[in-house]
Amino acid sequence: MSEELANETKRGLRKERVGVVTSDKMDKTIVVVVVRRVPHPKFRKIIKLTTKLYAHDEKGEAKTGDKVRIIETKPMSKSKCWRLVEVLAH
Repeated sequence: MSEELANETKRGLRKERVGVVTSDKMDKTIVVVVVRRVPHPKFRKIIKLTTKLYAHDEKGEAKTGDKVRIIETKPMSKSKCWRLVEVLAH
């Protein structure tokens, strides 16, 4: 655990997100939809904002509908700069 912490501090903090896989049709790439709940800037009502992120899935273990955890990495292509950490639920 301390080795992971030392590695994090050396490389900087990386963002983690939890979302649902909406597509696994590409080779080694999944599309993850992340939902955030934020107050509206003017009216302060809580609204849902969705973000579509492309993540690298080396083993192809995530399928459509799975809840997954992804982490930020260096850019792997034009649109892919996230990596699959684990599948939380099938």
